[in-house]
Amino acid sequence: MQKQLNIFKEYKARLELAIGKERTKILVNKAVFIISAGTNDFIVNYYGTPFRRQTFTVSAYQQFLLQYVQEFAQGLLDQGGRTIGFVGLPPMGCLPVVITMTSSNAFHSRGCSESLSSVAVDYNQKLQIKLKAMESQGNRIIYADIYKPLDEMTKNPSKFGFEEVHSGCCGSGYIEASFLCNPSSPVCFDASKYVFFDSVHPTEAAYYYIFKALRLTIDQVLKN
Repeated sequence: MQKQLNIFKEYKARLELAIGKERTKILVNKAVFIISAGTNDFIVNYYGTPFRRQTFTVSAYQQFLLQYVQEFAQGLLDQGGRTIGFVGLPPMGCLPVVITMTSSNAFHSRGCSESLSSVAVDYNQKLQIKLKAMESQGNRIIYADIYKPLDEMTKNPSKFGFEEVHSGCCGSGYIEASFLCNPSSPVCFDASKYVFFDSVHPTEAAYYYIFKALRLTIDQVLKN
């Protein structure tokens, strides 16, 4: 995250050379910054390897991540950012890769891991408290809830027109993400019937419902 902040600082410096400091300041002040972070930190870094768990309890690791969130948000504020949106964690226990990782029989028993989803709920609550504490006159720090819409889709898929919620459309649907899901990978016939395209990321159809759930928040941001 610090590297991304440094890249933004470099970009801002180039903008100042191109359009001047005052116009750059106005542009940054009016911009909306969206940050989505944390899912990989839990799935890959904490639960995917034993090293973090030897050093941190779940609660301590949550606080560890929240400290980075605070530092990153403060860095954006220091650079002139005034509207920052943080996306919360999804129901992590329902991601296909997590089901594969935690199930005793990944091919036949593919229910959500409620314990990992509860970690996401707890983290999201702490994140909202942290963001609220950082708000001050002249800036807005907004929480975007993706947990609830994804949770509703996995628990009541037929309501949204989905047929498959526990595996992805790409490859086997159990472990593929990033480079493992590529143009050579087999895909399902109709991705709109799946909540997840690969083992982590939602399909376009699922993102549509996430957007609808966040529409009011988005409109409020754009209105102001």
